[in-house]
Amino acid sequence: MLELCAQRQPLKEETKMSAEPEKKFGVVVVGVGRAGLVRMRDLRNPHASSAFLNLIGFVSRQFLNAGKHVLVEYPMTLSWKAAQDLWELAEQKGKVLHEEHIELLMEEYSFLKKEVAGKDLLKGSLLFTAGPLEEEQFGFPAFSGISRLTWLVSLFGELSLVSATLEEQKEDQYMKMTVYLETEDKRPLTWIEEKGPGLQRNRHLSFHFKSGSLENVPNVGVNRNIFLKDQNIFVQKLLGQYSEMELAAEKKRILHCLWLAEEIQKCCS
Repeated sequence: MLELCAQRQPLKEETKMSAEPEKKFGVVVVGVGRAGLVRMRDLRNPHASSAFLNLIGFVSRQFLNAGKHVLVEYPMTLSWKAAQDLWELAEQKGKVLHEEHIELLMEEYSFLKKEVAGKDLLKGSLLFTAGPLEEEQFGFPAFSGISRLTWLVSLFGELSLVSATLEEQKEDQYMKMTVYLETEDKRPLTWIEEKGPGLQRNRHLSFHFKSGSLENVPNVGVNRNIFLKDQNIFVQKLLGQYSEMELAAEKKRILHCLWLAEEIQKCCS
């Protein structure tokens, strides 16, 4: 888990990211794993958003830094209710709570968003494969794989859970979670997370529309600076450059995905 905790260091007046900063925010990186190290690198290098952020320290264990603006790695919690409580606390304190979603900044997602726009879905599936993952460390598969669920919700709107199954062979470090979902138009979507020794990290998708089909994503380029792009969004929120409508829509999507992940876990128990 990674958090950026920011507190304003007051200067003159609000300014846009393209201008010379007249306000800066002190930042503490909480969690110095792979993502934390990337965040610290971006904060130390000259970029549009890092000009507004001043790295003042880091710690190597997780904690809630009350009264500070927070950027947190997804999923922010393993509970829908806990996430709701955190958002209510942030709103009471008048602070920004931003959940990182680098998966929505990937070239593959941008390609899919354009391909799906305006098309009538008939059915679809998304299979993710990877090596073994410890549930004790990363949570139930619906939470550790919530970036794939976020793709589906972002592409097709709010979803309802039809059924879900979990196949486990713990002695072989193998797991397969199969989730059956429906769109608001009752179109079926299947989401599968399969992990075990020898499985390559990959996404396989198949979307069928009235106007044709989309089978997997072509090579659409390298995902560059996605953590930095997410950091830019955080700074834009700190500067008040996101509308209330945009913030509300993002919060609704995040809580919906966490609610779905929790319902999937209950269904598989």
